Amino acid sequence: MGFFQHLFWPWSLIVWVPALLHFIRRRPDTYWLYVILFLGPVGAAIYIVAEVIPDAGMFGGQWSRLFARRKRMKELERATRTNPSAGNLEDLGGLLMENGKFAEARHLFDMAIAQRADTADPFYKRGVCAMELNDPVAALPDLERVVAKEPGYDFDRGAGLLAQAYAQTGRRDDAERLFRQVTGRSVLSETYLNFADLLASEGKIAEARQWAQKVLDKKQGMLGYQKRRERKWFWRASGFLRRVKA
Repeated sequence: MGFFQHLFWPWSLIVWVPALLHFIRRRPDTYWLYVILFLGPVGAAIYIVAEVIPDAGMFGGQWSRLFARRKRMKELERATRTNPSAGNLEDLGGLLMENGKFAEARHLFDMAIAQRADTADPFYKRGVCAMELNDPVAALPDLERVVAKEPGYDFDRGAGLLAQAYAQTGRRDDAERLFRQVTGRSVLSETYLNFADLLASEGKIAEARQWAQKVLDKKQGMLGYQKRRERKWFWRASGFLRRVKA
């Protein structure tokens, strides 16, 4: 332990422990671990300013949105009991999706579509729910309908999910063809990694690793808040490259 670390011990724990816990939980760039460990409380303080405080700001915004969403959800729940219109059902279904309640949301989209089937959004969201519930067979007709009408729906995520549904239902040729079309115009990390999974399953390891690496390469041009939003995809890409060896 260095002189300054010894001087401020145990006060250094006030910054050291939160910094380490945040690093373990959020897994930012690896060099931060060396900053925390080898620069002691000074390094931990630098890390807190650079990573923890911005994260806290992001989560603060998420908490405020969460409370607003819960308030809106209660309002819509009351509204759908007295007026179960397609619009109310779709709005409530969308909020349930954001909260990860995909089965409940899918049921509401079923009800909304039974009333009104002239817009793409409820079909798309019902397809997303089915994919999240590991039901690609049910997702296929909804996603096909949406992509046929609007190929670039939801910034091409609709086509990317359709390709993934093809892959999961054994239609590998259709999946690869569509993935190649979508990745030619989309930069969604989710689509890149799903395509990498398909290629790896076909034994195309070198190309699969290239698509996973493309996700990590995006970090260089990103701002801090963008990196935090993409962090789960960076973890998945890193795990893929460790698992799928060249």
